[in-house]
Amino acid sequence: MENNSKYIKPEASRFRLVKFFAYTSFVILIIASFTLSMVISQRATKVLMNTYENHALLIANNLNHQVFHYFTIPVRFRYGAISLREKEQSDLMDKIVRTTIHSFNIEQVNIYDTQKGIIAYSTNRDLTGLTGRGGMGYIAALEGKHSSRLVSREPAISGSWFMGFAKEKKLKTFIPFKAEPPYYYIGILGVFELTQDLTKEYESIVKFRYLIFGVSLAIMFLIFLALLLVVRKAEHILRKRAQEQKLLEDQLNQAERLAVLGEMVAGVSHEIKNPLGIIRSTAEFLAEKSESDEIQKKLSSIIIEESGRLNDVVTDFLDFARPQEPNLQDCHLEEIIGRNLSFLQSELDKKKVSVNDGNLNNRPFTIKADPSLLYRAFLNIFINAIQSIEDGGNIRIKIEEEKGNYRVEIQDTGTGIRKENLKKIFNPFFTTKEKGSGLGLAIVKKIIEGHKGTVWIESEEGVGTRVFVNLPRKNK
Repeated sequence: MENNSKYIKPEASRFRLVKFFAYTSFVILIIASFTLSMVISQRATKVLMNTYENHALLIANNLNHQVFHYFTIPVRFRYGAISLREKEQSDLMDKIVRTTIHSFNIEQVNIYDTQKGIIAYSTNRDLTGLTGRGGMGYIAALEGKHSSRLVSREPAISGSWFMGFAKEKKLKTFIPFKAEPPYYYIGILGVFELTQDLTKEYESIVKFRYLIFGVSLAIMFLIFLALLLVVRKAEHILRKRAQEQKLLEDQLNQAERLAVLGEMVAGVSHEIKNPLGIIRSTAEFLAEKSESDEIQKKLSSIIIEESGRLNDVVTDFLDFARPQEPNLQDCHLEEIIGRNLSFLQSELDKKKVSVNDGNLNNRPFTIKADPSLLYRAFLNIFINAIQSIEDGGNIRIKIEEEKGNYRVEIQDTGTGIRKENLKKIFNPFFTTKEKGSGLGLAIVKKIIEGHKGTVWIESEEGVGTRVFVNLPRKNK
């Protein structure tokens, strides 16, 4: 596991960087959404102000015309001078102004004089006579220019420029009160101040701002989730490919080591086999001499027995080391396994092992394979099963067909294999027996994989072992 983590570390670091960019992008998108909503709302506010300012200018022009022709000229001819302190003049002005702005969204009208900036008339009588309330808009109007400004009264607690709703939003428009032809030479007579209440319209803009921000945030969040899913999927695929590549590299390294080892073992085994045969034949000759005493015969039998065991080990070495290309032909699995059981019958009887061969005789299991190699592979499996059973037991054999393969299951009631040894069980020269080369299962694996099959083992210590062999019915 440590090697795997080291192997995938560069790729994992790369995807951690992608995750960092994903989270950073999400934050940037939130800021961008917030900025976008603010820009759009500010633009909407500006459009709203322009619209209502134009509306105020139209009303002011009409008001200018009405006041000049129906108040200024008549009052001057009748009274000689304009004095809005006079109730009669004030009532006439109020009537003309209110009639003009009737049905329009005008909350308040103030009229300033041109001398001291005094409010000479207001629809709010409490403001009449006050000074210094016109500001820069009043000064610009005296120069013949119109202007508008947005006046707001924020909530007492949360006067937030983004989250809070203003209690009041009012647009004040200043327009010069000019004499009309043919009296245009008189110039500017005063300043109109028109106040429009835009609170509801502004609240609509703020709600629209929230809507834009919310929708943008939702879209960005969905994009962020999609990006995270892509990153996690890619990370999973990358980790899986890295593990597969690591496994292939391990298998390649193992194959290279075994190839070198095989060449060495083949050479050594060949050199041992010839002198070993001479030793065995000499020992047999000495044991057969009539004048040999009992001690010499006993020593000769020991030499014969041990040389035979050593010959079996050398044969295993050679079988493992030499290339074994299967000689494929039609054969029957049940016949190969039956020959194994017949050969091992005496050993089965000796250890009081019963065999349950289940469905072997129910039907022929035809397969394209090398019968001699499969015979040797199953022989090693059966020998291991018999050797694992101590005082009587059972071996169960079952063959099943699944998806074009035959799966052979061989289960014994032996001592089982320790969990830590299961991973090493197919390694060459690994053995838990006092006498053994450790090549039996390695040879089995080599033969089965040579037939494009697979072999694996499940075992529980003290319960028994199950060996599974998968073989394709038609080996390509």
